[in-house]
Amino acid sequence: MATTKTKKAAPQIDVRETFVSLQKDFGETGIPVAEKLKVLYALQQADNEIDKIKNLRGALPQEVAQIEDELAGLKSKVAHHEELIAGYEASIEENKNQIVDLDAEIAKYQEQLSNISNSREYDSISKEIENLGLLREIAQKHIGEARIAIGERRDSIDALGDRIAIREQDLAAKQEELETIVASTSEEEKALQERRDACAAKIDERTMSAYDRIRGSVRNHLAVVTVYNGDSCGGCFNAITPQRLVEIASGKKLVICEHCGRILVNPDAEVTE
Repeated sequence: MATTKTKKAAPQIDVRETFVSLQKDFGETGIPVAEKLKVLYALQQADNEIDKIKNLRGALPQEVAQIEDELAGLKSKVAHHEELIAGYEASIEENKNQIVDLDAEIAKYQEQLSNISNSREYDSISKEIENLGLLREIAQKHIGEARIAIGERRDSIDALGDRIAIREQDLAAKQEELETIVASTSEEEKALQERRDACAAKIDERTMSAYDRIRGSVRNHLAVVTVYNGDSCGGCFNAITPQRLVEIASGKKLVICEHCGRILVNPDAEVTE
């Protein structure tokens, strides 16, 4: 009777995982421990070189993004002022049309005054003309206020336009500077990225997740380091015990710094597994 093999489920990736939590299973996945350590060190070296290239750009990418955000905000304000101006202009036209209608009504009532036969009717029509006149004054006042508001908004647009022109010049200069740096290093960065991707493809997902997490959590972005000055961790510079130094030198065992959690490797160790 044939037996059915059950495929072992791939372990879930825990974004909080560290090299310490991987220590038990480190040699059970993918390539042998010695080769895996070599690949991790090569991965770290590629990342170090990529970091150096990115450091050449300094704060330029962030500065470009900040200016772009600022320009978007300034242009949004201009659009808002223009929208308000359109509203004021529509109000002016509405009030002008109202004045035309009021003038027509006033003229009609004034014509009626010439045919009035009694004082009571005269007073009533005169009062109506007075009320229409007040409405006409209000409409004229609204037109005047709208024109003042339009002037103020246009002044604001002019000021914003000056600011936009200055910041667009700043943006063009920053972008040109950034593009020059990127162009000068693009081929090197591409080659390094291909080297990094080749290394990463050989490492299991859990180890890569821990590697990326540690790199992102420390200032020097070092997750895999060598021995510093013969007896110290190359990441945190704390002392390493003699027994651990022997294990690191062999290159056949996963050794993690007990102080910072980085992997300690001997890049010169022979891969014999």
